[in-house]
Amino acid sequence: MMILALGMMCAFGRRTISQCILLVGGGQSDWSAWYRLFQGKRFREEDLAQRLLEEAMKDMPMDQPCVIGVDATHVPRSSKKMPGTGWSPAPGGPVWKKSLHLTQRFVTCAWFPPIVKGYTRAIVLRFLSAFTPKSTAASEDKRKDWEVARTFMTWMRQNLDAAGRAGQLLVTLGDGAYDRPEMWHALAEGMVLIARTARNRILRYLPGPYPGRGRRALYGLRAPKPMDYVKTPKGRWHYSDIPVRGKTYNLRWMLRGCFLREKVSDRPVYLLVIGGSTRLSKSRGGKRVWREPVYFLINATQVDGKWTLPLPITEILSWVWQRWGLEIAHREMKSNFGLGETQCWGETSAILAVQWVAWLYGALTLAAYRLWRFNAGPSLRTRWWPGPHAWSFNTVLRAIRTEAFQIDDFRALHSGTTKTRPKSNAQWQLMRNAVLASARI
Repeated sequence: MMILALGMMCAFGRRTISQCILLVGGGQSDWSAWYRLFQGKRFREEDLAQRLLEEAMKDMPMDQPCVIGVDATHVPRSSKKMPGTGWSPAPGGPVWKKSLHLTQRFVTCAWFPPIVKGYTRAIVLRFLSAFTPKSTAASEDKRKDWEVARTFMTWMRQNLDAAGRAGQLLVTLGDGAYDRPEMWHALAEGMVLIARTARNRILRYLPGPYPGRGRRALYGLRAPKPMDYVKTPKGRWHYSDIPVRGKTYNLRWMLRGCFLREKVSDRPVYLLVIGGSTRLSKSRGGKRVWREPVYFLINATQVDGKWTLPLPITEILSWVWQRWGLEIAHREMKSNFGLGETQCWGETSAILAVQWVAWLYGALTLAAYRLWRFNAGPSLRTRWWPGPHAWSFNTVLRAIRTEAFQIDDFRALHSGTTKTRPKSNAQWQLMRNAVLASARI
């Protein structure tokens, strides 16, 4: 598995198992042992995730909240017979005529390191299946994406408690798909959920004092809808400067509460409204585009008999912006690391091979964070480009390949054109390795 991981990191084309075997020089041997790694008998996804979390805890401060994020993504497939495959909307199609494509649905479960000067990364800890109800039968149960998120939250809380971090706050970031009553009911002591909500979400005030007769009221009067607060006079808006990846954004926000969400009468929540703004769109020729307001619900905590926010409002504003790191992780895993290209079609391997690639991506990201934090990584200054402000996953792969290609077995360099015949055996070896490497790729 370690050799196969090196092949995944050094491959330039499609990252299939066969291409990785050829890259590491195993083309003349029996390939069956490589594919048997993903039959479910050699390793389990939860075991790998447990090891990765133990390593991540070494870089996880105990005096700060542990922030995690959950988001669903689809891995494209080509056959309806593959386990867990179902139809989902295809991206990139015209708005007036949506199309479908075959995919497997997974939920990315990641940890966000503390923000430093507006920088953080989504380090993937688990990549759990959330197959749709009408998908092809698979070795794992069909689950909703919020059910997977609830399982991950519970798993994280149990591991933090077992590691002596019972007093550490666990904060979960999610989009509108995780604003579910079941998610709010699953929150235990020391857990916070920050979820995007609908603009017409039904909210109610807290019930008044008990009059002493009849059944206690679960809800108070109905509160305005979240979108109604946008029409509030300008004097009630607040402005905060939030650093995001080397830039500073001035956010217009409003906090209201406490409320009770519909079907969640035992969990008071705050409503955070981030006002709309205009932005320059590169895809539309630099024209200004209006960005709609967004709404978030945050469960409140009780201190000395009063409900209050679990975190300072500036930290909450920073974290709701940084949730976009999950989308960056999806793009890097699919476009730069070959997620879903392993060509394993078995009942177990079709799932486990995808989870292994996501786990390897998380392990590499954690290693890069431990080495570079949020610096630019290795020096890459050129005459026309000063280098990036922070490292990307391509930076990680480039650094690994640079070190691997210094080994004689992986060195694939072109010696250039010379006027005389090469006499050195080392120079002949370099040319031979270059030819072999180009043939394997």
